[in-house]
Amino acid sequence: MLTSIRPDRNAVALAVSGLLGGLLLWLLGLHTQGGHPFSAPWVTLVPLTAMAAAELLRRNAPRTALTVATLALVADQFTRGSLATILMFTDVMYAAVLYGTPAAARRLPVATLLVTVASTIGFLAWFRKPEALLIGLVIGLVSLIPALTGVSVRSHRTAADAARLAAAQTARLAEMDRTQAVIAERARMARELHDMVANHLSAVAIHSTAALSIDEPETSRNALKVIRENSVEGLAEMRRLIGLLREGGQDDTPAAAPTLAALDTLIEQTNANGASGGLICTLEDSRDPGPDALPTPVELAAYRIVQESLTNALKHAAPGPVVVRLGRAGELLTVEVTSVFGSRTGPTAPGSGAGLVGMRERVALLGGTFGAGAEPGGDGVKIWRVRAELPVREREMRG
Repeated sequence: MLTSIRPDRNAVALAVSGLLGGLLLWLLGLHTQGGHPFSAPWVTLVPLTAMAAAELLRRNAPRTALTVATLALVADQFTRGSLATILMFTDVMYAAVLYGTPAAARRLPVATLLVTVASTIGFLAWFRKPEALLIGLVIGLVSLIPALTGVSVRSHRTAADAARLAAAQTARLAEMDRTQAVIAERARMARELHDMVANHLSAVAIHSTAALSIDEPETSRNALKVIRENSVEGLAEMRRLIGLLREGGQDDTPAAAPTLAALDTLIEQTNANGASGGLICTLEDSRDPGPDALPTPVELAAYRIVQESLTNALKHAAPGPVVVRLGRAGELLTVEVTSVFGSRTGPTAPGSGAGLVGMRERVALLGGTFGAGAEPGGDGVKIWRVRAELPVREREMRG
């Protein structure tokens, strides 16, 4: 409990500075008024000390600080007066609005306005001189202006806190959406690889039955060869399947796994769907034709990257060419899709980048590299490039 009322460093600094400043003015004999009931010089130090004590409570107990400060200011009017006492009162009033309760922040500006207006009218009626307006002006500068300043700073702090809270909530939503996208992509990969392994095991079962039922050495040899090939491929794909989660993947319906050979059909569909938007999609395959087949997970990942990139191009790309490039250098398969960069109007909701998250997750699980972003193109036109490098041979899975 003692820790909660301990003044902070700023309050101590203000109190000490105000007290020392008031002592200096007192030693120099500088006062704000004279001819009052308590005209002894030392009496001025009493409200000055009380005001410095109020400064210590300005943040932890703003209501108490304002009460003590108000009494000290009133008492100061019956002495020779000190400018330091008045200046410290303005800071206590400012702190009472800034650090006080919301009700105090609403009421203090109104109260100080009423006091300023009432005092101005009262002194004007008493003295019946225009100079009485200066008294009201001083009262407003001492009480109303600090209160209004506190309201302004408090409003800005409240708006900043609300903006930080909204940003934190948006970040949490984006992180939740990214996590869901990763889980969904892993589940999709798991289903696809599961179907491939099931196909290999089905082939093993069929050919093993044929080898057992037909008593011919050549037929049995061919069947065993097919069994071995499917077993090796099935085991390789099963190793890639380990670590992939199937949470949320309730759709177990077998489906034919797409391969890069089906890209022609995908590009035709993109041209048909994007014709109205001015998109022209082409395929550039610089791979050398050969008997080496790509592993099924690599084919799946490459196809899905092209498919998702073309979908994004249909949604966001500006009119122009959309180029799909395939290449192979050593043990790396390169997949690249470029389109004319286009800007979508309206706010971007959390989760709008789920496609990129899914592509990045596929590439990461295969041990490859992935990049996507806008970059300068020819003739001053920006392009959007998606590029992935997938290892052809198996690497250690990344979970």
